[in-house]
Amino acid sequence: MSIACRISLALLVGLLATESGAAILRVGPGEEFERIADAARAAQDGDTVEIMPGEYSGDVTVWKQKKLLIRGAGQRPVLVSSGKTAEGKAIWVIRNGDIRVENIEFRGARANSGNGAGIRLERGHLEVRNCVFMDNQTGILTSNFEDATLTVRDSVFAQAPHQEHSHPHLLYVGRIARFELSGSRFHQGYRGHLVKTRARYNDIRYNLLYDGPLGEASYELEFPNGGVAFVIGNIIGQSANTQNPVVVAYGAEGRSWSENSLYLSHNTLLSDRLTGTWFLRTFTDRLPPDTEIIGINNITVGIGAFTLSASGYFHGNIPLPPGGLRNPETLDFRPYGASLLRKITSPAGMARGLPLAPEAEFSLPLGTRPLGPPQHWLPGALQGDD
Repeated sequence: MSIACRISLALLVGLLATESGAAILRVGPGEEFERIADAARAAQDGDTVEIMPGEYSGDVTVWKQKKLLIRGAGQRPVLVSSGKTAEGKAIWVIRNGDIRVENIEFRGARANSGNGAGIRLERGHLEVRNCVFMDNQTGILTSNFEDATLTVRDSVFAQAPHQEHSHPHLLYVGRIARFELSGSRFHQGYRGHLVKTRARYNDIRYNLLYDGPLGEASYELEFPNGGVAFVIGNIIGQSANTQNPVVVAYGAEGRSWSENSLYLSHNTLLSDRLTGTWFLRTFTDRLPPDTEIIGINNITVGIGAFTLSASGYFHGNIPLPPGGLRNPETLDFRPYGASLLRKITSPAGMARGLPLAPEAEFSLPLGTRPLGPPQHWLPGALQGDD
């Protein structure tokens, strides 16, 4: 046997041994571990931690593994902070690993700093799926390591606490490498933003960022330091009680990245603010002169302006008056006059080699449904029945 074959065989045997050694650790009444924190101390790289249904009060922890799957089994388990946080930061702190979290609910995180989080991502790569973040000072908060990534799919962020000493953001992404958000719902912010991201690359697709009549958020979506941002197929809505007249903001604090561009395509942007709103505000005086801003086939609904404070390429964007959607109160965001709108809408084209047309759309209560290219496109986020 050749040396190369021996090396390949040894690597294969080692890989199989590693995989066969991975364990499933179960947490819950009558299980091997009754507390999540105990399972977190016992878990090894590559293990799976399964949390049984129920409420876990004050059971906060730090995850230090390099690779781990943590998931709720069956009915979603609920983690209630009850005045406790790991390291004064969060219900869970992710130290520095490749971690996936599924089917867990995080509630009531409070910290003396004012930004107690459901999950605090210190470093590494975190993927969150089918989770709920309610009544936390921050749902998910990341630090600023430029090699970290965060992916959030099919999750809920809601009910920011009514605190005055700091701004509770439902989701706050620091200066990390990449942030992806899809199929998720945000509502009932307060003073802070629904989503704030300083990431270098952002992919925001097919979400419902609708603050609702009980919400009082400021921006619905903010990119304070620019970066590359694809915002495609989202429903983004501002309440009548908003703390700020801007729906989507880009570059308010100046650039942090060498590449800066914003691509807004097929979004439905609405505002219930009676005194007028900026559906998009780009702070071009704080960004490099070559920053590319493109807005194609978006719908704006309400009293306000879309391109007034933005310079760039804008095409196929349709302003509708208040009442231009079927029934936002019941989360029906389909526009009236869809058959006419289809006749005047052109395909969105490409940017950076990627299609700007949506390939899916948000689907209640959570998640997405795939879209095939229709014979005639509608502007906005939804391509369903007229």
